[in-house]
Amino acid sequence: MAGTSGAATPPPAGSGGAGRGAGPAISVGLLLACGVMAAALAMGLRQSFGLFLAPMTAAKAWGAADFSFAIALQVLVNGLTQPLWGQLADCIGGRRVVMLGAALQFAGVLGMALTDSLLVFTLLAGLVVGAAVSAAGMPVIMASLTRLLPEKLRSRATGLGTAGSSFGQFLVVPLAHVAIAGFGWQAALVIVALTALAMIPLALPLNDAPAPRAAGAPAEETAREALGRAFRTPSFWFLFFGFWVCGLHVSFMGVHLPGFVASCHLPAAVGAGAISLIGLFNVVGSLGAGEISGRWSRRGLLVAIYALRGVVMAVFLFVEKTTASVLLFSAVMGVLWLSTVPPTVALCARNFGTRWLATIFGLVFLGHQIGGFTGAWLGGLIFDRTGSYDLMWSICIAAAAFAALVHLPVKDGPRVALARA
Repeated sequence: MAGTSGAATPPPAGSGGAGRGAGPAISVGLLLACGVMAAALAMGLRQSFGLFLAPMTAAKAWGAADFSFAIALQVLVNGLTQPLWGQLADCIGGRRVVMLGAALQFAGVLGMALTDSLLVFTLLAGLVVGAAVSAAGMPVIMASLTRLLPEKLRSRATGLGTAGSSFGQFLVVPLAHVAIAGFGWQAALVIVALTALAMIPLALPLNDAPAPRAAGAPAEETAREALGRAFRTPSFWFLFFGFWVCGLHVSFMGVHLPGFVASCHLPAAVGAGAISLIGLFNVVGSLGAGEISGRWSRRGLLVAIYALRGVVMAVFLFVEKTTASVLLFSAVMGVLWLSTVPPTVALCARNFGTRWLATIFGLVFLGHQIGGFTGAWLGGLIFDRTGSYDLMWSICIAAAAFAALVHLPVKDGPRVALARA
């Protein structure tokens, strides 16, 4: 990448990220490598939980809806706490927040492995791990990278970070499947818990804590002012509800695609392979979206992504379900999976600046996670009531059409927060 041999320095005053990165400058390559690997672990570990549905419900005589509710609650808590962690990261830097989240995730997943109570499991998986994956998750990492890098590299870095998270899904999910098959679900959860601790050293370069304001410098926009401005802007709400649809799709398929594959009487390895393949092909989609976001209309890119999702799901709903058709669907869907993230982050930064980016994008991400809660829980509820996922696929197709339409009015111009005199 051009410019990766230089040092990562905070953007100039007025760009929305002034005063960041008070520590010594580090190479852009090291910053990107650590950010990408941290995002990879964060996404890979989170997406592996769907593999535990079948073995845990069989071992403990829980229903699919019981397990799905715990994971859906995790997704919801992830979204509800994201603005809080985001504001904390805006105030003290992403490094400390990611480290705290990794430690909390270790404790929560370890507790999930050891408890026999459905209530305790739901509280740990839903509340504790939900808050943990929010702190040590992609929004905080992406906001830190965006602030620490010059504007010309931001879309590319966001694409790389999103691609890295997808590669983590591709790598970690099959390893979790192997661990479950070889050591049992309980030992596999312990391994997941220990792996979460690796995010602590990877967070060290994310030193975007704000430097003390110099004497006589103009006052910055406060978090309350920035949020008030966002809430009064229609584009914020268009992005919020569009990202709700993204969360609906991602969580439904992330949690239930292995179960859907099993309901089609295909081998369990096909379900794990489908999730893995989505992660692999989203590397291509995320990198492409990052590059396109720096060159083309971000609004138009989001409209195209959601419209294509609807078409792909509609075709998949009616074709015969074979190993080949499932894997082909997963590959195509993978290209569209998290390719929504680079243009969404770019639109947040261009409309609202980077000073409170983790907070504002955290609120947009809340929409994603509310949709994720809906997709994860509703998928299990519909399957328990009807014995089929067909109705849920139809809901996802209709939601894709809604998302494509709701992004059409989004403003794609550079409205940023300026310092106040």
